[in-house]
Amino acid sequence: MFSKFFNLDKEKQDRIVNAAMKEFAQKGYDNASTNEMVKAAGISKGLLFHYFQNKKQLFLFLYDYFIEVLTEEFYKKIDLSEPDFFLRIQQTSMVKLDVLKVYPDVMKFLEVAYMEESAEVKAELDQRKREFTEINFNKIYEGIDLSKFKDGLDIQKALKIVIWTFEKLGEEAMYKAKLSGSREIDYDQVFKESEEYTELLKRSFYK
Repeated sequence: MFSKFFNLDKEKQDRIVNAAMKEFAQKGYDNASTNEMVKAAGISKGLLFHYFQNKKQLFLFLYDYFIEVLTEEFYKKIDLSEPDFFLRIQQTSMVKLDVLKVYPDVMKFLEVAYMEESAEVKAELDQRKREFTEINFNKIYEGIDLSKFKDGLDIQKALKIVIWTFEKLGEEAMYKAKLSGSREIDYDQVFKESEEYTELLKRSFYK
């Protein structure tokens, strides 16, 4: 269905999806403007609709495309045999940073898509979200050794604190990269900070 789009060179593909994704992420589905998208992407509106029939098809394509990108990167780079929750989440955070480096608005876009209430796309999105959750969500926790956590600890709350901590580290890394002239993520610093937080959280939650 999208063969014409995928026949473009990768640089142009990324330019189009980043422009469209940013507009949707900032304004939501109903208020997003295809005029702003093509302006940011440096293409004509006719060309955009040559690749995608309408705004709805473009929005759902972006959702499917980036869920697939994140899922592919996850399964390619995450060691699902690693039983330590902290190490698993560290790996997950680095995967997200790698994707954000190419598609800086992807997580914001997926957050907006997850909460989107527009009647034009809600039914299709809800179906996609159910299918994704059923297939992939539990993979993050698969094989985790929960016996390492302290007795009497509310493990679900502890897991959330760990996840939120590493998500925030990733957000800070992206923010610093945007402020720098090079816009490059300092991975050495990210690893250093993640290891420091890992040790702190382990002392708090592990036996």
